[in-house]
Amino acid sequence: MYLNELYKDIEKYVDQEITLKGWIKSIRKQSNFGFIDFSDGTCFKRIQVVYTDDLANFDKIATYSLGSSIKVVGKLVKSEGEKQDYEIKATNIELLGDCDKDYPLQAKGRPSREYLREIAHIRPRTNLYQAVFRIRSVAAFAIHEYFQNNGYLYVHTPLFTTADCEGSDQMFKVTTLDFDNLPVKDGKCDFSKDLFGKKTYITGSGQLHGETFAMAFNKIYTFGPTFRTENSNTKTHANEFWMIEPEMAFMDLEDLMNVEEDMLKYIVNTVLDKCKDEIRFLTLFVDEGLHDKLTTLVNSNFYRVTHKEAIDILKNADVKWEFEPSYEEDIAKEHEKYLTEHFNGPVFVYNWPKDIKAWYMKLNDDGKTVAAVDLEVPGAGELMGGSQREEDIDKLNKRCSELGVETSPIEWFMDLRRFGGCVHSGFGMGFERLIMYLTGIDNIRDVIPYPRTPNNCDF
Repeated sequence: MYLNELYKDIEKYVDQEITLKGWIKSIRKQSNFGFIDFSDGTCFKRIQVVYTDDLANFDKIATYSLGSSIKVVGKLVKSEGEKQDYEIKATNIELLGDCDKDYPLQAKGRPSREYLREIAHIRPRTNLYQAVFRIRSVAAFAIHEYFQNNGYLYVHTPLFTTADCEGSDQMFKVTTLDFDNLPVKDGKCDFSKDLFGKKTYITGSGQLHGETFAMAFNKIYTFGPTFRTENSNTKTHANEFWMIEPEMAFMDLEDLMNVEEDMLKYIVNTVLDKCKDEIRFLTLFVDEGLHDKLTTLVNSNFYRVTHKEAIDILKNADVKWEFEPSYEEDIAKEHEKYLTEHFNGPVFVYNWPKDIKAWYMKLNDDGKTVAAVDLEVPGAGELMGGSQREEDIDKLNKRCSELGVETSPIEWFMDLRRFGGCVHSGFGMGFERLIMYLTGIDNIRDVIPYPRTPNNCDF
């Protein structure tokens, strides 16, 4: 039996013999009895195992180390203690795998998150990361569930690409060439000798390929790893992360915001429903406002303001800004925080200055802004970014020319505007940013199993 099965309907197993296999989280011995805090990893809850000197190996059990794996056979009974409702009275405990004395997770003291990153292969055994990665799993399933329930096609876009969506300076280069003997032509590396015969990158976004499928299947989404070369050591950046990127035909910017709001509420509500123990733990030990923050979001109205309206609000605020708000520029973290506090809830900021947004975004009639939108949420700032895509091929070609975007490698993408094009929109959400929001964890390195950041590619 597994603990997650046991806790689904624990009353029916009272006074029955059960068998469990798992790990010792703590162990203590009295003169003629002892206690083991036991977990098998299948749920956040643990169970107390009571062993007595009736067992032939009583003294041996007392020597078992923290972290050891064991097999427990015993009767489930209602506990006489105050800290738990049920416990197992053991009739047999067998050591399956001993744990060396230098096990890095000892009972005394709480290790820092910085230290735990150095033992990333061990840290999933701690309460903190048990909670974080369970929520990550539930949130990932909820994302698929939301889109599948709403008629979206799941598309596996390529990781190797020649399409430059985010800018080649932000993309990792892929090659099979011998760096010690590079082929040269006209003074430059001859990529025609490479495996793919041209410059190739690891994708920074699945958007462009996703749009091609939206023009065939109407509503699609991608959910997979993406890679950026940003040499940034902030708490919110990583070089490898996961992205959710839906693309939807026949939807304009208003429709897009409706989907973003509906999807986020669905995911948060699912986590609140299925991860009660984990949220309770994180609220107690990580962020005391976490549960209220998530509950409030599910019940909130998401406000919608243009970039100009947002800047008006910021300029009229009685605040001394570190970065002065500007009608031509992005909004800073301090601005994001103020806006969510001003509206007391999530805020969509849309219609951004064209000069600070990407080449593929829909140019508005004013010729100065594009139909782009960022979602700002309390306690986290920007969580999603999207836009209505430019469907007019002439306008798109002009925009690419203005920004120096080379279109020859993406003629197939431009074809979408010639062959039955339509109004369409899409957005991206960094999965790890979402997990940070759902858990109250403030560092992206603590919501990824094995973070890849500058000067860190261990394990």
